[in-house]
Amino acid sequence: MEYEQLLKRARERLPKSVFEKERFEIPKVKGHLEGNKTVISNFDQIAGILRRPIDHLLKYLLKELATPGDITRSGLLVLGAKIASTRINSKIRQYADEFVLCGACGKPDTEITREGDFSFMKCSACGNKQTVKSKI
Repeated sequence: MEYEQLLKRARERLPKSVFEKERFEIPKVKGHLEGNKTVISNFDQIAGILRRPIDHLLKYLLKELATPGDITRSGLLVLGAKIASTRINSKIRQYADEFVLCGACGKPDTEITREGDFSFMKCSACGNKQTVKSKI
């Protein structure tokens, strides 16, 4: 069999998900306003989908939104200001671009590891390794 035919046959046997560009979707924040505070109820779910520690995402969001905030015992994120959900979603997307999505292939199959004084984001899909800001 010729190489081109073998290649075509191999591609046909691959699962459809391999060819999908956007299999990774960040959920939109769910929450409400309570007085002058914003309460987000699915923050732990978002951190879980991003596969990053809750405190890392929280620290980033609080810094970017320039507001105080904390996670309650029941798992709600309470921000100390009224903030539009579109702005919060935008900052979470920005976080994903910087700390989750691979700079080479764009896939979310990454892991952040620390080596000495530097933090690296290594992609298990393509093998790319890039430095990331270690401190937020």
